[in-house]
Amino acid sequence: MFKTRLLSGIVLVILALVTIISGGTVLWATCLILSLIGLHELYRAVGIESPQNKMLALAGYVGTAVHYLILLFQKETYSMISMVFILVLTMFVYVFAFPKYRSEQVMGTFFGVMYVAVMLSYIYQTRMLEDGAFLVWLIFFCSWGCDTCAYCVGVLFGKHKMSPKLSPKKSVEGAVGGVIGAGILGAVYAAAVSSHLTAHGNPILVYAVICIVGALISMVGDLAASAIKRNHDIKDYGKLIPGHGGILDRFDSVIFTAPMIYFLATALM
Repeated sequence: MFKTRLLSGIVLVILALVTIISGGTVLWATCLILSLIGLHELYRAVGIESPQNKMLALAGYVGTAVHYLILLFQKETYSMISMVFILVLTMFVYVFAFPKYRSEQVMGTFFGVMYVAVMLSYIYQTRMLEDGAFLVWLIFFCSWGCDTCAYCVGVLFGKHKMSPKLSPKKSVEGAVGGVIGAGILGAVYAAAVSSHLTAHGNPILVYAVICIVGALISMVGDLAASAIKRNHDIKDYGKLIPGHGGILDRFDSVIFTAPMIYFLATALM
């Protein structure tokens, strides 16, 4: 299992390097595909999509595509229109298929688009910022970097459970180590790339602060995904990534850190 997980992780890193460095439509298309797969995993897990019922899920997929098309044509100011469109579309399916779907399924459909598609789209939006080629990597330092540091510190020093009912293996010591580790990663990274940045100010301090705040948020994302799985008695969202599970299993914290990095970067840089 460890070998499988390691090999899958290496492949993920290579794909991330290729798509993020390429940016543009390559990254846009990658984020769209990840969003659609992740949305499918969520809809299947919570009972919105099944072999017999697909129309409501289809509304979510169409809404996701509309949101990404707005981003592709750089019409971010109209993103709220896409949210209204998704809501109206899901309600259209709800009322004209009544009583096929329950109201909580309709709310779950809209939530899924926001939770998975819109949040993940901030990877692409961050990459499109000034200095975005460098800023976008903070998303992964805050999520995967924090997770790795938290695991190492937790194994060595973990004694106090952070959330015993939701994630009994996570410790307070590990969480602190993950946040500090992410901050250090951000500072070291900023020192390495500072000569290539166009933004003014102290990038080492700013990147460290962004990573610290992002790391805190990433843990919420990780626990949120675990809570949904526990509510629906599933171990993994999918089996797409050997040793890791599905897209949501691997990108659960990224979903939360991506928009946080985008907003912090626009505010602080």
